[in-house]
Amino acid sequence: MEQQGAMGPVAPHAYSQQSASYVIGADIGGTNLRLALADGAGRIVSRWSGSTVGAGDAQAVIRMMREGVDQLLSDTTLPLESVSAIAAGAPGITNAESGVVIATSYLMGWRQVPLRQMLESEFGVPASVDNDVNLAALGEHNAGAAEGVDDFVFLAVGTGIGAGIVINGKLHRGTIWAAGEIGYMLVPGASEAPVEPGQPGGLEGVVGGEGIKALWQSRWSSALSPLSRDANATQIFDRALEGDPLAQQVLQLAGRTLAYAIYNTWLILNSPLFVLGGSLGVHPALVDAVRVVLEERRGRIQTNILPSALGADAQLVGAIFLALRTANRKLAQAVD
Repeated sequence: MEQQGAMGPVAPHAYSQQSASYVIGADIGGTNLRLALADGAGRIVSRWSGSTVGAGDAQAVIRMMREGVDQLLSDTTLPLESVSAIAAGAPGITNAESGVVIATSYLMGWRQVPLRQMLESEFGVPASVDNDVNLAALGEHNAGAAEGVDDFVFLAVGTGIGAGIVINGKLHRGTIWAAGEIGYMLVPGASEAPVEPGQPGGLEGVVGGEGIKALWQSRWSSALSPLSRDANATQIFDRALEGDPLAQQVLQLAGRTLAYAIYNTWLILNSPLFVLGGSLGVHPALVDAVRVVLEERRGRIQTNILPSALGADAQLVGAIFLALRTANRKLAQAVD
């Protein structure tokens, strides 16, 4: 397990110190669990992280969270009673109202997991749960690249692809909580084979990390590139910036395909801003490749493309803001 020290203020203007004592934000991933303890102004005072590899069972993840929270409180010499709320993001379709993770392909096939109820039972404080990409959008809206922008789309591009959609300053989740599952979008070059909910989709097969790696391996030969056949997407994009022709081919296909997805989404939503996040979305090679394609269609599409300002912390910052809102709601109910 890894512990990290304090970070500077997230958005000290957003909440008063009286609104909450401390809150916990959690980012539950397919390979890592990250926790942050923040004060009532949203300032992170301590962090903790651990591996979720081999611990996909929901109860095992809750036990890890307990271990992490205990360590955070120990590091800061705070009692559990100082925590007013906890919020967590999960990588999959999540019912934010009931707090149930409906389906995810990245946590050993979680289905209908009552995560909010489990968190409240374990920690004895109000809890909230949402899709991790929605939380990343919330983080960027409050303290990142979309601060002050009430209509935008956050695109998380990593192993998978998802979108957090903000309309009139509010997250749009859809009637069955699946808004933004653009990894299943059908675009030129994507597989048209039907997939079950929670399984990787067509767009992910071209632009997601595993899809890019598979494309690289299908075209690779030692005569075409000195880069290893087993290179990952980040290494391929890095190599593209260095002028490797094969890496540039793969990058251009990924960039064009993602640009098509953005173009189609813009035609429906007219969002003035798309924020690219995730481990691959922030890569300058991919950001530039997307911009080039969209510039070709500037007469039709009018939007701005920016990399995430929060980077890997977007989901965690969003979870903190959600936890603060949860604590404030509970406080308001107590006053009433």
